[in-house]
Amino acid sequence: IITKETKPHIQELSIKTTIISRYAFTAVYCSLLNRYPAASEGVFQFQIPANAYISNFTMIIGGRVYQSEVKPKEKRVKQERGKSGTKEPGDASPEPEVEVFRMAAKIPGRNRAVFLLTYEELLQRRLGRYEHVTSLRPMQLVSRLSLDVTIVDHSPITDLEVLPLRNGKSNAAANTLPITTVIKNEKNVCKITFSPNIIQQAKITTSGILGDFVIRYDVQRDMGIGDIQVLNGHFVHYFAPKDLPAVPKNVVFVIDTSASMLGTKIRQTKDALFTILRDLRPGDNFNFISFSNKIKVWQPNRLVPVTPLNIRDAKKFIYMLAPTGGTNIDGAIRTGSSLLRDYLLGPDSSPNSVSLIIFLTDGRPTVGEIQSVAILGNTRSAVQEKFCIFTIGIGNDVDYRLLERMALENCGMMRRINEEADASAMLKGFYNEIGTPLLSDIRINYTENSVQYVTQNLFTNYFNGSEIVVAGKLTNESAESLHVQVIASNNDKSIILETDVPLRNQQIDTEKHVKLATAAMATDFVERVWGFLSIKEGLRSRLRSQTSKDREGHTQQATNLSMTYHFLTPLTNMAVEKPEVLTDGTMAPAPTITPGAGEATSPANELPGDTDDREPQTPDRDLNSQALSQSNTIGKVVRRPTKKSITFSKTSADGDPHFVVEFPLSKLTVCFNINGEPGHILGLVSDHKYSGVTVNGKLIGAPAPPGSHKQQRTYFSTITIVVDKPQRAYIEVTPKKVILDGRDRIVLPCHSTVSVDSGALSVAIVGNSNVTVTVGGNISFIILLHQYKNPAPYQRDHLGFYIGNNKGLSHNCHGLLGQFLYEEVGLAELPAQGDTKPSLVLKVKNRSVPVVQKSRRIYSGTQSVDCWFARNNAAKLIDGEYKDYLMSHMFDTGDWPHGTNRV
Repeated sequence: IITKETKPHIQELSIKTTIISRYAFTAVYCSLLNRYPAASEGVFQFQIPANAYISNFTMIIGGRVYQSEVKPKEKRVKQERGKSGTKEPGDASPEPEVEVFRMAAKIPGRNRAVFLLTYEELLQRRLGRYEHVTSLRPMQLVSRLSLDVTIVDHSPITDLEVLPLRNGKSNAAANTLPITTVIKNEKNVCKITFSPNIIQQAKITTSGILGDFVIRYDVQRDMGIGDIQVLNGHFVHYFAPKDLPAVPKNVVFVIDTSASMLGTKIRQTKDALFTILRDLRPGDNFNFISFSNKIKVWQPNRLVPVTPLNIRDAKKFIYMLAPTGGTNIDGAIRTGSSLLRDYLLGPDSSPNSVSLIIFLTDGRPTVGEIQSVAILGNTRSAVQEKFCIFTIGIGNDVDYRLLERMALENCGMMRRINEEADASAMLKGFYNEIGTPLLSDIRINYTENSVQYVTQNLFTNYFNGSEIVVAGKLTNESAESLHVQVIASNNDKSIILETDVPLRNQQIDTEKHVKLATAAMATDFVERVWGFLSIKEGLRSRLRSQTSKDREGHTQQATNLSMTYHFLTPLTNMAVEKPEVLTDGTMAPAPTITPGAGEATSPANELPGDTDDREPQTPDRDLNSQALSQSNTIGKVVRRPTKKSITFSKTSADGDPHFVVEFPLSKLTVCFNINGEPGHILGLVSDHKYSGVTVNGKLIGAPAPPGSHKQQRTYFSTITIVVDKPQRAYIEVTPKKVILDGRDRIVLPCHSTVSVDSGALSVAIVGNSNVTVTVGGNISFIILLHQYKNPAPYQRDHLGFYIGNNKGLSHNCHGLLGQFLYEEVGLAELPAQGDTKPSLVLKVKNRSVPVVQKSRRIYSGTQSVDCWFARNNAAKLIDGEYKDYLMSHMFDTGDWPHGTNRV
């Protein structure tokens, strides 16, 4: 048995961190000495922030180097972790959230072992500050202990503060710097050192658990579009606007009052809620729901405004909360969601307010629906992407994976509160982070042909004191500038910020402050920020995946990136050769072991401490495609940079031409297919005589997918819009390019994001996503671009055609879609005849059309629409028959019926 005295002794522990533009590189050097003749096991243990990734681990023992290697995790590990009911490491992590890296190795007698660990982390801005935490817990007094932190930033460093050593709740006296701390602060560079000798360490503690060394700071910001760093073909964009008015919020608090909340938990929760009530603003609307077996709603069927009387009544409701019974998570979330959803549909809700549910629990579901998958499905159905859910788990018996997915799938974030933590302070802190929304529906665009693989660029909300970070690759490093556009909503207006970033100047500027950093890896910091964010995003998408294929795609992408950047992530293991000591005390080589089973471990939960507010994205055919980096939120298409976004209808011809027609007056939606031949040109909108507008679409063919009842598929390969008033102009759209022939003939590539006004016609392209064509002020069409990076044999790049605004088209308008724009239809039931069941018919222009109910996917598959389907190439539904709509060429403006006015 090794007594405490014979354990190897830590001679030196040196930690060096370089934070360059909020990205922190940390290198830990630990030297252990075995003073005794017999070989002894030395343990290196270090806590790293849960949001960080280990990027290297090396051991030097007996003069021999043992280098780590990152390998993909085997599938079975993933399956084991996914077993229901298993406790995940990190479920009860101490505060602040950390993961423990541990490595044990035999050290020969009278010999030394050196452990080298490096990890990286993008600091997150919360409540207006960045926080960097270093854990100093060597578990023994150390002869030479030193911590050096260098902060280098493009912007001047402000509000720098070093906190007293933080160790659980027993904080040192307020405002006292840890002993021996030295701060040297110059404008863009700040150096902080902490190096207590053994006697000074012993005065703090003799156990070797000094606690967390915490640095907080911010940087000076200019108003406007934010800070953009460019380095070696990559860019990172930090966006944190200030001095904006707060947006009113609609918030429903859903609070667990099951029996397990009894005592400290409910007392601290009530304390926090009283403070939060004080912080609600006039203009906010709110409600409270408590849940156990039963669900109690403070103000049934409504949200109430912030008034002194309502606040007083709410305090009474909170004061009376009494824990008892089980935990009906599903019922509580559904009640809160329907309450908020109904309020948003009602007359009192402000269109630009921000809506959220704050959900708090200390347990797992025990009443009602208890299966996580079903609860998540019910939550998605109840939320309908109308608002965000922020989840808080208190203690060790919480299904954190469920809370994390619930928040992720509904654009919120999750917080865990450790059993021993001050729940009241943490709840107030979390509320403060999300209590002041400044912007909603934020979209950040870059010159599309200049960037690729952009990380998430759509965000539901921006909260005061936080920061949005987007990174990407530059396709053309020699380009002169990068156009950056930020579109967002604030209170009652849209905000558009635009600028051109001179790339060469920005690169020189970034290189300049990289030279001030000492970490070798800092020379690639922008690319590493991109890799770090891309992995986090892949893991989030994986957690949100609804299908195993989707999940597999995200897993593969995030695994590949983890390997590229040598990151120990939830998808990788770090393998290290285990040193072996022979009987004569010398070292022997040994087989490779995988630290993971109780050794060097990565957090089992995929997203430790991930908090950025994320907008769910539609899974694309190729995750790395530019189409995803600029994918459009369907339903809102940015038409012109200076005007508010517009919404377009379901009336469309998309896919294998699947036609959908919305009849707003009749509140009915009808759909039909047109099975044409490749090469056929279909007249979609024909109003040449009146508004002067004609729209035609050309079909291409593709083999049908395996097992299909069809012989072939047909899609729109080209769409032309011809305008004859006030002057002749036309636009031709294909999946690759847009030709605009108005004042001049202009050819625009579809991968660019650009707006052009050509008198009679204006066109706005959102790169690889859609094209909006506007005629005058009251006619608009949206053409969706469907592009495949690696198409299957039955897939073809094609177009979808949607009618945005038809007010300027005349009542005499015709064409396959145009003839229905001002029409009304009715639904009737034909009585049963003989053995047949009653059938449904549509009444259109005195014609009866047999229909059946169908569901159609539109807007690139992001929405389903229920419609009444007319068979046989829309026989009886359309005037005449399908062949009457065949045009002789793409610019044919022949009026209905054809043959009377060919041009």
